[in-house]
Amino acid sequence: MAEYVTAVIGGQLFGLPISRVQDVFMPERLTRVPLAAVEIAGVLNLRGRIVTVIDMRARLGLPRASDGKPPMAVGVDLRGESYGLLIDQIGEVLRLPEDSREDNPVNLDPRLAKLAGGVHRLDGQLMVVLDVDRVLEMVPKTAQAA
Repeated sequence: MAEYVTAVIGGQLFGLPISRVQDVFMPERLTRVPLAAVEIAGVLNLRGRIVTVIDMRARLGLPRASDGKPPMAVGVDLRGESYGLLIDQIGEVLRLPEDSREDNPVNLDPRLAKLAGGVHRLDGQLMVVLDVDRVLEMVPKTAQAA
């Protein structure tokens, strides 16, 4: 069985492997980073750690949320660096059989496909498995230095 923390971004359900999720938090006091890429929302101090916050809507080429709800963030880690992925809404933890995971369908939106590590077909919807390494590897080098 594989466990995923589910999140919604732009109406699409995503699953993040639970082993990659450090924490879930409400980003407060976000500091903008001059000259950073558009998907870098800023940095913040989370319990003594400096966290680079990535706007997943911008990363996926989606418009900003217009519902007025504050975004949530999922804390992840890559090679000792802390990141927060801004999402619209956090969901539940799902346990799904490993063998129900499928390769990305050919008709999956290319913006999703480049960040997806497969999909799970759930009742009436598709859960895109977010490949955290791909999301973070795509952070421009100038932004990683921030």
